[in-house]
Amino acid sequence: MLIRSWNLFHGNSYPPGHTSYLEEMVGLASADRPDVLLLQEVPAWALGRLGRWSGMTAVADLAQRPRLGPLPISAELGRRLTALNPGLLRSAFAGQGNAILIGEGLRVTAHDVLTLNPPEFRRVEARRLALDLLARLAWAKERRICQVVHALREGGRRLVAANLHTTSSPGDPRIPAAELRRAAAWVDSFAEESDVVVLGGDLNVGPHLGAALPGYSHPGPGIDHLLVRGAEPSPLRVWPDGPRRRDGILLSDHSPVELEIK
Repeated sequence: MLIRSWNLFHGNSYPPGHTSYLEEMVGLASADRPDVLLLQEVPAWALGRLGRWSGMTAVADLAQRPRLGPLPISAELGRRLTALNPGLLRSAFAGQGNAILIGEGLRVTAHDVLTLNPPEFRRVEARRLALDLLARLAWAKERRICQVVHALREGGRRLVAANLHTTSSPGDPRIPAAELRRAAAWVDSFAEESDVVVLGGDLNVGPHLGAALPGYSHPGPGIDHLLVRGAEPSPLRVWPDGPRRRDGILLSDHSPVELEIK
């Protein structure tokens, strides 16, 4: 079973330019038909198109609504505004979400979503971490989520796949680490002892996160991880630049990561 994760950077190249490569990126990530594909930073307007672009079953959830300043707007208007300069505007108008794409042979039997940074959780953790006002305001700026699905293969064990994109906080990795622990505890409530559990995505926490999640496989070298429990995975592979290079630029500011589970 091939599991892959990629932060799509809203379809931008790296460095960002004036062209969106979103459909091409989804096609690239799904071309060899992985069993599970976790995607982050997907514009709201694209969430309903992922199944058509990939040929996979798409379970997509909105994290941040499209908006114009404080006002909510339609996904289509967000798309049109962003198209003026995708590299500059990114998610300013288009909002964003996460998606779990499931390949042939697997059947989704359950699905749920957890908000990683709701107000009460932030208040409690901010006190515990002694965060200053600026850090508290930054943490509240954008809603972050964790998705989870149950997927079954005929005659096989049940897979519990969780996809998350934690808050980016380079100055204080304790913030995404707190969200990660919240997600892991929530995912535990969906998993039985016999299940294979995959917890992955853009976790915004480096390789040291392993100590916070006992029982899972070793994390990767960066901030994009696929953590497995209940099965023996292959070592995590980080894509080289070549497959995502187009005309001298890279697709996304993240490399896809992947592993296999027997």
